[in-house]
Amino acid sequence: MAPTLIHRPSASRGHANHGWLKSFHTFNFADYYSEVPREQHWGPLYVINEDRVSPGRGFPPHPHREFEIFSYIVDGTIHHQDSMSHSEKISRGGIQSTSAGTGIRHGEGNGGKPGEDLHFLQIWAKPHTKGLKPSYYTRTFTDSEKHNTLVPVVSDVSSPSITDSREGSGPTPVHSHLTMLASILSPSSTVSHTFEQPKGYLHLIMRKTGYRSPSSELQGKGPRVAVKVGEQKEVVVEEGDGVYLDKVEGETVSFTSVGDAEAELVLFDLAEQ
Repeated sequence: MAPTLIHRPSASRGHANHGWLKSFHTFNFADYYSEVPREQHWGPLYVINEDRVSPGRGFPPHPHREFEIFSYIVDGTIHHQDSMSHSEKISRGGIQSTSAGTGIRHGEGNGGKPGEDLHFLQIWAKPHTKGLKPSYYTRTFTDSEKHNTLVPVVSDVSSPSITDSREGSGPTPVHSHLTMLASILSPSSTVSHTFEQPKGYLHLIMRKTGYRSPSSELQGKGPRVAVKVGEQKEVVVEEGDGVYLDKVEGETVSFTSVGDAEAELVLFDLAEQ
């Protein structure tokens, strides 16, 4: 059975503009609600928020439980603090992950230079095991490590590649049936992934200056960034777009940069949940 590819246009994402925070929601979040089942969650993946936070602002401490929460830093610096006594700043290429387990409090803010926005993806996934002791991990992956290849940056703690320590090498541990890979693709370059689980999701990071409203396209200027997903039944995505992939277990899917500039993407390999 051939894989199913479903385009998720950026302009159809949920959108919130709080002045200090501009956020785009792939899945139901806060005031954004869709009755489309795949927009409520896709396997264990429940949140992908693409956030931009103004200098000196951020999310005050707030509680979580029974979620795996991780951030992929695109630009700027995030300042993380939590009830486990962690406090640190993480910049581009960094990933910080909190396994909320039985309950934690944490807060994130823009910890960068004056005048520097923070741009990051905030991602939530359901854990495969409840009642875990809360834990926190950080990893860093350089642009050169991700250049024209797919690098596993987050993976299930049971994966053989995982070093289960707060600051280790290899993918960031999560207690969820998923792997997240990242790539920075030069124009005309192709990477491929053979899926280990039934579902997948691709997100093409939105790098242009400017923001979309719910009904209009991004007005930023610059070269086109685009990625073709698949070969025979292909989907072409641009900045902020996504693709749901279904029935992909054991299938190899290609991703080709067909724009005029580098494309930064994250790809999820997901269980059914």
